[in-house]
Amino acid sequence: MMEKIKMLTPLVEMDGDEMTRILWKMIKDELLLPFVDLKTEYYDLGLPERERTKDKVTFDSAYATKKYGVAVKCATITPNRQRVEEYNLSEMWKSPNGTIRAILDGTVFRAPILLDFIHPAVRNWKKPITIARHAYGDIYKATEYRVPDEGKAELVFTDKDGRETFRETVYNFECAGVLQGSYNKDSSIRSFAHACFKYALSTKQDLWFSTKDTISKQYDQTFKLIFQEIYDNEYKADFEKVGITYFYTLIDDAVARVIRSEGGFIWACKNYDGDVMSDMVSTAFGSLAMMTSVLVSPDGNYEYEAAHGTVTRHYYKYLKGEETSTNPMATIYAWSGALRKRGELDHLSDLVAFADALEGACIDTLSSGVMTKDLVSLTDGSIKTRAVTSAEFIAEIRKNLEARLDA
Repeated sequence: MMEKIKMLTPLVEMDGDEMTRILWKMIKDELLLPFVDLKTEYYDLGLPERERTKDKVTFDSAYATKKYGVAVKCATITPNRQRVEEYNLSEMWKSPNGTIRAILDGTVFRAPILLDFIHPAVRNWKKPITIARHAYGDIYKATEYRVPDEGKAELVFTDKDGRETFRETVYNFECAGVLQGSYNKDSSIRSFAHACFKYALSTKQDLWFSTKDTISKQYDQTFKLIFQEIYDNEYKADFEKVGITYFYTLIDDAVARVIRSEGGFIWACKNYDGDVMSDMVSTAFGSLAMMTSVLVSPDGNYEYEAAHGTVTRHYYKYLKGEETSTNPMATIYAWSGALRKRGELDHLSDLVAFADALEGACIDTLSSGVMTKDLVSLTDGSIKTRAVTSAEFIAEIRKNLEARLDA
């Protein structure tokens, strides 16, 4: 038995909900703990624990990430009214991802895991498209109000000295309706821009950015102007030196251009736009379960996660004692990404090599035709496939991982 690979600094480990929580334990037990002397600072972000702590555990996990620098997160439930009743919650707790992203003030980069035998639904896509999602503000931190009847809604700003400097009517309601106030701030937009430009330079990919500044003449235009100012003053020369471009367009035009493109670029989006477009891009490339996701903060903190949800439908089958064929790839890649980054920061080449071997073992498994049911129908017929359960898939990855580590 090989000696376990050592770690110096803990990862912040954020456990989650439902089927992904089950996969989380299987991945740790089968693919990590037998090979790595795993050090983590553990936070249970499962909905019952968030309820018990009144969501304090979510904030604690985010501040721990600022302390240790690298985190890995399981998928979590963002409760709606149905979930409030199902879990007997005292309130509709906000998205853990939204809370963590607001504290870290980072940018989420999401890219597909490409396989030779699964072709994108968009036939001209030949290279990956990376979504860079601003992870602050917008509707995720909005103030909302259910308007009960007639009345006037106003937008008011009072400066730090207590002077009212802006007041404008949003709408004179003649009946019941709904009201929402969202915000952003220049410092976070600047961090977002710097993260996108630096990532583009590091990967030598063109950067596209899109908003709707023709309609949102203050909110969206602020994003556009800050991006352009930072590009012109700090990155234009470097972009030209490595032969890549920065391109701005309206988001509706960007969608049309993306569909017609062959890929191979970074598409930067505001928070909500990035949330939607990353799901579109990942599904068109094959599966949301085949998408990597990392939050990068301006002060050098990293949080790796699966881009998908908690796979509720499979969890209910699991509770009935039925076997499921849930794809764990994105969750495995969250762990491998976090371990690789921890190894890089702590100068542990063995840990970096293990992360590479783990991802290689995943690709070896899929290339041999062994895969979960969601991928079988997406293959091009060039390999013979065998649909297996989640447990069988992870067991096959372990065999391939051991073979790689032995070699």
